[in-house]
Amino acid sequence: MTDDVLKGYRKSIDNIDAALVCLLAERFKITQAVGAHKAHTGLPAADPGREEAQITRLRQLSEDAELDPEFSEKFLRFIIDEVIRHHRAAAAG
Repeated sequence: MTDDVLKGYRKSIDNIDAALVCLLAERFKITQAVGAHKAHTGLPAADPGREEAQITRLRQLSEDAELDPEFSEKFLRFIIDEVIRHHRAAAAG
């Protein structure tokens, strides 16, 4: 038995997942360039002020989009932690 409604929802979810992966790939390409720049110029890997400002901004965007801001913050913190790890690796050479 085929549920065309469910199939349609799943196709949309699959498309969104693909877009998310592509967006994350583009984001990490840029943050890798940032990490190389920071390493070259001697800037610290982390920028706590920027990170908190981004979290505050994205929590508001989440609320406006009716997405759980706690989830958004956890997701962003995971990404930030990974970026900082990359930046530290770039600084280490």
